[in-house]
Amino acid sequence: VLLAGFPAISMAYINEEFSPAITGLVIGIYVSGNSVGGLMGRLLISTLTDLFSWRLAVGVLGSVCVLMSLWFWLRLPESRNFRPKRMAPQAVVRGLIQALQDTELRCLYCIGFLIMGSFVTLYNYIAYPLMAVPYNLSQTVVGCIFFVYLVGTFSSTFMGKLADERGSHKVLFLSLSCMLAGVVLTLAVSLYVKIIGVAVFTFGFFGSHSVASSSVGKSRKVGKAQSSSLYLLLYYIGSSVLGALGGTFLVWNGWSGVVLLIGAAGGYTAAVLAEIVATVTAVESDPALAELARTSLAGNAKVTVVEGPLEAGHADGAPCDLLFIDGAIEHMPDALVAQVATEGRV
Repeated sequence: VLLAGFPAISMAYINEEFSPAITGLVIGIYVSGNSVGGLMGRLLISTLTDLFSWRLAVGVLGSVCVLMSLWFWLRLPESRNFRPKRMAPQAVVRGLIQALQDTELRCLYCIGFLIMGSFVTLYNYIAYPLMAVPYNLSQTVVGCIFFVYLVGTFSSTFMGKLADERGSHKVLFLSLSCMLAGVVLTLAVSLYVKIIGVAVFTFGFFGSHSVASSSVGKSRKVGKAQSSSLYLLLYYIGSSVLGALGGTFLVWNGWSGVVLLIGAAGGYTAAVLAEIVATVTAVESDPALAELARTSLAGNAKVTVVEGPLEAGHADGAPCDLLFIDGAIEHMPDALVAQVATEGRV
């Protein structure tokens, strides 16, 4: 219970003490520490439990945490921009309500819910297909998949820096696209492709979390600690809700069912992100799918569904800041390249 408040305070501290120009990078470095800690914690506990006992393993981990906390307390620089103030309970409640009423913050909270839920779901259940036919991997070998966390150590810092340079919304779209592409790759029969898919998904998740959490902290509409705490509340609720729901989908249709759940969460995340950007145009060549999309997105003025050949894009909406191609192509059509802004991304 006490540990849960630490990330919210850390995010608030970073946003107060560092220049907004590098906040994304610093949050990215902080999130990369989460990935290293998650990996090392699992390896340390499992190794010491095998060699000695779980009691010794937990004791060693606790001792390391105490020593690191003391070092952190002694070495952390004093706050330069924090101004202490008393807040009545009514003011705290008003601040939380104000945060929930803000469209951009509400969307970021929803994104945190969906990305963490998807991440936990994938890692909760990926072991089942890997230990079954035709792979028949042991529990020990499957446990090594957590080494993929190291990909997140790089992506959180890289995407955070990229968000400072190119804009949070563009990079968030890119990270979410990586998550969707990665989870689709896990449907492949090849074990190597599956592992690559998990790595791509993990790359996208840590990048998404880094950018979304730094965007929450940059808000000037409510207190940084309050807005960060609400983000983390929804973030961990997502892990509980979708993480548990993934088991139902696994029983229903195996690993394909889990991928369907994660894919649906990823698609909805893109729709949520559309609420905090200018406009989104979707091009669909199939008339039936285009009509279904229009019906599903009816009432959302920021999303336009255009029916036509995919390689032609949507010239009337050019230039675009981000072009997302959902599928496989042998070459990039010139018409699509021409519709991307000079500083845009594909």
